[in-house]
Amino acid sequence: MKDVQNEPDHRNIDLTKVGIKGIKYPMNVLDRANKTQATVATVNMYVHLAHRFKGTHMSRFVEVLNEYCSDLNLSSFFEMLDRIKKILDAPAANLEICFPYFMKKRAPVSGVASMMEYTCKYVGEIHGADRKLFVTVDVPVCTLCPCSKEISAQGAHNQRGIVSVTVRFKDFFWIEELIETVENSASSEVFALLKREDEKFITEQAYDRPMFVEDVVREVTDKLKRDPRFTTFSVEAENFESIHNHSAYAYTEVNT
Repeated sequence: MKDVQNEPDHRNIDLTKVGIKGIKYPMNVLDRANKTQATVATVNMYVHLAHRFKGTHMSRFVEVLNEYCSDLNLSSFFEMLDRIKKILDAPAANLEICFPYFMKKRAPVSGVASMMEYTCKYVGEIHGADRKLFVTVDVPVCTLCPCSKEISAQGAHNQRGIVSVTVRFKDFFWIEELIETVENSASSEVFALLKREDEKFITEQAYDRPMFVEDVVREVTDKLKRDPRFTTFSVEAENFESIHNHSAYAYTEVNT
């Protein structure tokens, strides 16, 4: 049959990214506790399209995705990108995979177990000899305002926030390690299930560890700077303020 995509285009314009976006696909990812974890990913796949071609072949992206979805990990990520680049005969390829990741957590006093959800993202690119891969993890945390504690005769306001860490790395690491780094840098962790004795513990723990959004970003950054596996990273935190009609925000990036 006629291959319309391979027909010439006479406008002489390269396209930086063409492909498929927002396809949801079942995938298995590495899990420190259980070896692998089944999840559902939202995937974007692109290639650079030379000016001489009218279009790309969308079905080939899905074919590659189907090859790798059963065992996707950081070491196979570039294999997948290489495959996309080769099968579509492109000079560059991009891959973005976003998925929910679950960890079993036990409440600090009662010990009751629940599954905690974190949003993770792999973003990678191959362009000639240049290869880039970034991993992002969004971690919910609790913070208690140091200023509120200092000026109040009773109590202090606290709030839930999201800390997003994006890393470029040279050695293997577990997603769980990034999550734990963030959770240990906040006033307290967030849990899906807490009993009354756990709520008491978390409330008092947060009160004893007041932190601005700036403190959280600096704490996470300080820990990551001392980890030689990470060559470049950024830390972003947003607190959904409980007594203000705005969020508190802080961000930094480091190239070691």
